[in-house]
Amino acid sequence: MSDVQDVLAEKISKSLSVLKEDLNTVRAGRANPALLDKITVNYYGSPTPLKSIANISVPDPRTLMISPFDPKSIGDIEKAINIANIGINPANDGRIIRLAIPQVTEERRKELTKLVKKMGEDCKVAVRNERREANEELKKMEKASDLTEDDLKKDMEEVQKKADKAIKDIDEIIAAKEKDIMEV
Repeated sequence: MSDVQDVLAEKISKSLSVLKEDLNTVRAGRANPALLDKITVNYYGSPTPLKSIANISVPDPRTLMISPFDPKSIGDIEKAINIANIGINPANDGRIIRLAIPQVTEERRKELTKLVKKMGEDCKVAVRNERREANEELKKMEKASDLTEDDLKKDMEEVQKKADKAIKDIDEIIAAKEKDIMEV
């Protein structure tokens, strides 16, 4: 197995993990701490990830509870949640912030499904680009006589198999997320 294939496998793995992280931030109607992963709080003048300055818990299926380590930061956290525009209004009692996750309407579910499909399609495009780059690299190696014609053909088939498997994995991930979103 060539270095090109190792690099391709690594890039595909990264693309899949980015897709999974992005899908975690899509609100499906249930409380999920990953919904707040991309929120950064202006904490004493520096942008800090929310999960670094507060404990996030799920007391029930429709509520997220944020307990800041520093009670003085509660206003900054509330402001960051509002700026993030996740569609949830924070309720602050002075010590903790509660986020009540609203029931998702049928229309919103369909919009979310379209968004999820677009994310999947973007990931597939990235995988295809990575496949193309790997094939170009293999062709360069063959031109430079580092690879025989038979090895080139075999390696290109292997690259194609990896890309096909990645696209199949993406389809499965997207289908699972769509099922999750459409569940009432």
